[in-house]
Amino acid sequence: MRHLLLAVAAIMLPATAFAQSCELKIGAMGPMSGGGAQWGLSMKSAAELAAAEVNQQGGVKIDGKTCKVAVVSYDSKYTPDGAAAGANALAGQDIHLIIGPVGSVENAAVKPVAARNGELAWNAAYATNAQEPKYPLMFQVSPPPAIWADLVIKRAMKTFPMKSVAIVVPNDQTGTDVASVDGAAYKANGVAATSEFYQRGTTNFAPIITRVLATHPDAVDTASSAPGDAGVIVKQLRLAGFTGPIGRVGGPGTAEILRVSGGMDVLKDFYWYEAVPTDDPKVQAIDDEYRKLLGHDPVGGTTFWSYLPGARMTMKALQTAGTNDADKVAAVLRTMPVEDPNIGKGYWTGKKYFGIQQTLFFPFGIGIIKDGKNLGVERQEAQPE
Repeated sequence: MRHLLLAVAAIMLPATAFAQSCELKIGAMGPMSGGGAQWGLSMKSAAELAAAEVNQQGGVKIDGKTCKVAVVSYDSKYTPDGAAAGANALAGQDIHLIIGPVGSVENAAVKPVAARNGELAWNAAYATNAQEPKYPLMFQVSPPPAIWADLVIKRAMKTFPMKSVAIVVPNDQTGTDVASVDGAAYKANGVAATSEFYQRGTTNFAPIITRVLATHPDAVDTASSAPGDAGVIVKQLRLAGFTGPIGRVGGPGTAEILRVSGGMDVLKDFYWYEAVPTDDPKVQAIDDEYRKLLGHDPVGGTTFWSYLPGARMTMKALQTAGTNDADKVAAVLRTMPVEDPNIGKGYWTGKKYFGIQQTLFFPFGIGIIKDGKNLGVERQEAQPE
């Protein structure tokens, strides 16, 4: 009788219960503490939702077994040592698919380690060598500023006429590469550009603000500074009396900048790049899907939305490949159309810029805040190479 009851109970179990007898782990890596925490936590939220969507459908079939997908996160602390340690730690748990790392300094450290460990990873780096043909297991969640900086600057100048700009960035590859690309884009639009560099981890930007203001720029661009850092820079610029527009031609993070700086009245005049068109109701619905499946709010703001397509595509490629072997999953990814149910149609790009076409390019947005009022984020369609 006992055996009969167990058999009946097994029949009544939902398909997802069977998936739980086999667990497949994927990684989420990025700075989950400090000034860049919004970016790392966005990677984690993206991995969590992509995994939850697959699990809701009963899991993923790997080597003939139906498995539940679990997310293991690692705080790389926005350092090369932390990122390299993270890649090794995840490999030690037989994790070969990673949503992350974020910045260029992390990505530079992860590339050789991931290649050695046979790990596929998605970066959000903007370095000129963020993608390289010799690292075919590295993919990129969105294109670097070289693809879109000119469009953002042209739109900003319609609202904020400017003749000079000071670009404030960290003194590592994340900062120097973006400063050179952004500087060239400003100059191409007739705007004189200078750069100020700070040590990552700086909390008091007063000396840098003093040097910036001594040059009397029309605008200041926080470019690829971590969102938390950018918020402090904005706050200290305003306290020091700077009244011109402040830009962010170097990555999303406006929600965190608003929080840290003190709000719209402090930010006042601002222009920025968004990796996705954040005013689109379909894009905003991603948060509702996350709450429905995971029972709490996502962390990471709008950045999470832009990282999600790469995580979703990885899950689809994993199911098609039927294995967590990174080489086989990567081979499937390269053949997949770039399309997301919330964000729309995009393209693979990067061949001209990196020499390897493994960068996602989806519709993106350009945001403007004028006199403390949010004028919205204008949608820009992606274009193929």
